[in-house]
Amino acid sequence: MNTSGAELTRIHNVPLEPLDVISGFEVRPGFFTSLGATLIPCGVSFTIQSQGATSCELLFFHRGEDTPFAVLKFPESYRIGYVYSMIVFNLNIEDLEYAYRLDGPYDEKKGYRFEADRILLDPYAKAVTGQSTWGCNNNYHRGYHARVVRSNFDWGNMYHDPIPMEDLVIYETHVRGFTKDPSSGVLHPGTFNGLKEKIPYLKQLGINAVELMPIFEFDEMRDTRVVDGEKLLDYWGYNPVCFFAPNTSYAAFSEDNQEGKELKSLIKCLHDNNMEVILDVVFNHTAEGNEMGPCFSFKGLDNNIYYLLTPDGHYYNFSGCGNTLNCNHPIVQQMILDCLHYWVTDYRVDGFRFDLASILGRNEDGSPMNQPPLLRSLAFDPILGNTKLIAEAWDAGGLYQVGSFPSWKRWAEWNGRYRDDMRRFLKGDCGCAGAAAQRIIGSPDLYDPIQRGPNASINFLTCHDGFTLYDLYSYNEKHNQANGWNNTDGTNDNNSWNCGAEGETEAEDVRTLRRRMLKNACAVLLSSRGTPMFLSGDEFGDTRFGNNNPYCQDNPISWLNWTLLEKNQDLYQFFRYMIQFRKNHPVIRKNLETSTTGYPHVSVHGTRPGAPDYSQTSHVICILFAGHNPDTGREDLVYLAINSYWESVSLTLPPLSNDLKWKVAVNTGDPKQVCFSGEERPDAGMNISIGARSVILFEI
Repeated sequence: MNTSGAELTRIHNVPLEPLDVISGFEVRPGFFTSLGATLIPCGVSFTIQSQGATSCELLFFHRGEDTPFAVLKFPESYRIGYVYSMIVFNLNIEDLEYAYRLDGPYDEKKGYRFEADRILLDPYAKAVTGQSTWGCNNNYHRGYHARVVRSNFDWGNMYHDPIPMEDLVIYETHVRGFTKDPSSGVLHPGTFNGLKEKIPYLKQLGINAVELMPIFEFDEMRDTRVVDGEKLLDYWGYNPVCFFAPNTSYAAFSEDNQEGKELKSLIKCLHDNNMEVILDVVFNHTAEGNEMGPCFSFKGLDNNIYYLLTPDGHYYNFSGCGNTLNCNHPIVQQMILDCLHYWVTDYRVDGFRFDLASILGRNEDGSPMNQPPLLRSLAFDPILGNTKLIAEAWDAGGLYQVGSFPSWKRWAEWNGRYRDDMRRFLKGDCGCAGAAAQRIIGSPDLYDPIQRGPNASINFLTCHDGFTLYDLYSYNEKHNQANGWNNTDGTNDNNSWNCGAEGETEAEDVRTLRRRMLKNACAVLLSSRGTPMFLSGDEFGDTRFGNNNPYCQDNPISWLNWTLLEKNQDLYQFFRYMIQFRKNHPVIRKNLETSTTGYPHVSVHGTRPGAPDYSQTSHVICILFAGHNPDTGREDLVYLAINSYWESVSLTLPPLSNDLKWKVAVNTGDPKQVCFSGEERPDAGMNISIGARSVILFEI
């Protein structure tokens, strides 16, 4: 990039106004409508906006240096409205880092926090420097710097056919924790490349969507502590520093990550293997925290615009992390839209799960809005037209919107009611049968079948937040002592059951029961209407040793222990079987043509056909999915029978016609064989004994 601005004018015969010179650089006004750093053939357009600033400086640094080698003050003629923009010619971007300084009023009560000497990160930065090594932050004293990024990744065939919502099986995982443990056996543990090495495993498992916990640039060193000799970090990453930049320390080779090559390569490889990528995004707060937190970007730009502030200038804290983004301010709305457009167009991301999404529907005074403009804009945005939009429909301020999240028929939700109701029912609580039946058939009591339907429900029993599936049936209480908060952090409402012994045990009866409970949970989750999601490692019994809030545990508490894959091979094979079973029976996922048997698409039964029991003492639910599959020309019937009672129960199967017969596909109560291939064919109408705390799946 040695061509000067003057030469560009001659080469392209563009009638540019005469070039200015600032701090030895040829410059001219830039692209005012393109925020961030925009690379052009002979220079870079740097554009930033601030309504409250009175002046702006662009700072250039050599790679890794703290002191700028050039300071370029924007002339007034390089400002239109509240936007500053400057093209700087003849830059060596390979050795360049940049940042800003803005001057303006400082009045905390009015929300102004301008400081003329404060180094500020470009909120539209596509790469952030200084954190390429995990656990080593070089930014505390010098502030964050950005780099100019090329976008020249070869995607090959750009088009990736979206997978319908009802066909997804989502696998939630943490980029670092998935392969960081030595037992993972990868060449680049804890990185995008390490996850890429495990794609054959994911394909064999059968999942077709990977939901990545936060991969935006975050500072894992924030609130670093030492507890009992263990260094605790912000491991999960729910504290974004910059929304447009991949987390540098997740790259095996940091130079590649400055252009996003490793993450793009991972996404392309997942697409090539027919898997989608969903990003867990955090637009509810930033790592700048409250009044006591650092100021490195938004606070120093327009603090009173980017954050929800009380009348006296303090920060509303609906996120539980110190501050709350002012998501429905037009400036913040546009930034979020621009960000999502970038991840969809430049990284080919297939969907987003919005952390604490209810915050995205709050007004500037913190009150919930009936028609939140941001959520509506995302729902109707053309570029996001095929993109999955998934809301965590609650926030830390008490706003709980599961079933009522503003959707415009576009938004799906993490169905927290599914998790809670099914956990209670499966462990044998009384009075849960009616609610559990609703969850299994797609939660029509929450999601109107016409307006939203079961595709609005992301069904899950476990996720990053809370117990793993193994721990759900190994612990009655949380065990978060390692977090250093005297076990006061994390939820106490786990609806878990240790099956008779707290934690690890040699008691064979307890271990056998736990195995069955794990398979029960898997079978029910993957036989429910709606989109199933489970936590990585659940398929082979990964444990966090009872810690239900390991947000700070960058160690074996959180890292997947891959030796358990061999130890619990039967559980892993059961997950594989159930995922394939779901794929083989589209009648579970959606309504097919009406069945010739006369049964409706979905119906609820009890120990006798047509007689569901929702009484306080009921522990049996049976669900019949029925339809005619036009692709195969055959009937597709699945009968799910669940007995959460501590004794066996006799039930009668629904009668069949047309010489159809039921066969057992799964029986978690069979001590010898759980999965079948048609060995048993009970006659329709005969009584079947379903064992204590067991699930049987019948097919035709």
